[in-house]
Amino acid sequence: MRRFNVTGVCVPEKHYMVDISEKLTKIKAMVDYGDYFTINRARQYGKTTTLSLLRTTLKDEYVVASISFEGLGDKTFASASNFCETFMKLIQRALEFADVSAEYRERWYNSDVDDFDALGFHITEMCKDKKFVLMIDEVDKTSDNRTYLHFLGMLRDKYLKREQNMDITFHSVILAGVYDIKNIKLKMITEGAITTEATENRLYNSPWNIAADFDVDLSFSSAEIATMLAQYDADKASNMDISLIADELYRVTSGYPYLVSRICKHIDEKLEKNWTLAGIQEAVQFVLFEKSTLFDDMTKNLENNKNLYDFIYNLLFIGKEYEYNTDDPVIELGSMYGFIKSGDRRRAKVTNTIFETRMYNYFVSKNATSSKRITGVLQNDVLNGGRFDMELCLKKFAAHYSEIFSERDADFIEREGRLLFLSYLKPLINGQGFYHIESQFTDLRRMDIVVDFGSNQFILELKLWKGESEHSKAYDQLWGYLDHKGTDTGYLLTFDFRKGESKTPIAQWVEWNGKQIFDVMV
Repeated sequence: MRRFNVTGVCVPEKHYMVDISEKLTKIKAMVDYGDYFTINRARQYGKTTTLSLLRTTLKDEYVVASISFEGLGDKTFASASNFCETFMKLIQRALEFADVSAEYRERWYNSDVDDFDALGFHITEMCKDKKFVLMIDEVDKTSDNRTYLHFLGMLRDKYLKREQNMDITFHSVILAGVYDIKNIKLKMITEGAITTEATENRLYNSPWNIAADFDVDLSFSSAEIATMLAQYDADKASNMDISLIADELYRVTSGYPYLVSRICKHIDEKLEKNWTLAGIQEAVQFVLFEKSTLFDDMTKNLENNKNLYDFIYNLLFIGKEYEYNTDDPVIELGSMYGFIKSGDRRRAKVTNTIFETRMYNYFVSKNATSSKRITGVLQNDVLNGGRFDMELCLKKFAAHYSEIFSERDADFIEREGRLLFLSYLKPLINGQGFYHIESQFTDLRRMDIVVDFGSNQFILELKLWKGESEHSKAYDQLWGYLDHKGTDTGYLLTFDFRKGESKTPIAQWVEWNGKQIFDVMV
């Protein structure tokens, strides 16, 4: 019986899987051409599964050896001799599952090969009359990247000579990992393996600059997600609306493979197979609060890189716009980790709703010890008959805000207003609800928050005061969003930073074109 899988490689006979045949066709075309290339994608992005399916696709036309650097100890990379020995043994073991003779497989290990020059000659001998495809997974798991870079340099030299009909080598080489070669060097600097004394050219000169561009999108489209749901529906007769569920899964995950499968697994195994929009919402809540390697890595990577930390913070809380330009090292790094992508007008945006909310929660949690935050309000203080009362929640926020902050805090609030409110809101909904941010805003002026608490949903917009005319536009914007969501009630929180004005906090219901808006100004 098949199930949804979120650990290790996916197997068609055992797991519900997205049909990625079109992606495999594109990758095979690169192999057929004889390309050497790297599949660099974020953690848990389906790289290993893609390589496994590609091996099956290629095995009738090529000799394919698929190996991994996962779990190799320090000894393997301590010297060229050790590396060569391990590499040959890995190839030998991989060929047990290829259509080659036992004699050919045994010849892959040669005890006389103890450096990269000798390994290069050995590869030539073993690739004569063979169209040999080498795949190496987890290439960034090496314990000493210098040895690995020397190995790549040898492969590069042989490739260039092959193109001039001066050598015989692997027909195609495919590397898979999170880091590309340039960033492996940056990783080495971070870990202290090499110093920054190297010149800029030496630092970025890559032994893998022969690599062809790998432009195949490994994320899942809505149509591709539907192929997995169709498999499940055929087995379980779930009677789900496949198109509707696939579209919603794509909307909240942007097709990130792990997140798609994780949500489906929760619905199938924990939520009584509730294949509805409400079921997806509940499964997303599980994902937002569970521990996982993916989110542990997210936290670690933000903590360990101040520039990336500041970039994500400015993007989310300050509303700052950045051009999506991977020549910028910070954007390149954020893209490599799968945190950001290109959005409208080629502006950088967080990859998906789940990542965005986890990042908001991360920054809000770090703000928990700040003295400049509103405390003392408990969840019971904003419940009315067990139902979350957003009107009461905003009134209490306004009251405490006026007690704590003054005009001299205006610059602080203008920068930190979003963080301040979310830091106030999060403990009030934890346990029974969650929020997510609708990425409608393009600058500091607007932020849409959707709060789900039990079976109720609240639409809230945060704004800065920009005058009466702009405030009326805020009503129109919120009205449009409410109409899109199919609800008649919304909430507007406006921060007013006019100095020297006699300002009275406002908290009132306003009817706007047939919809009710609770307007709060602080």
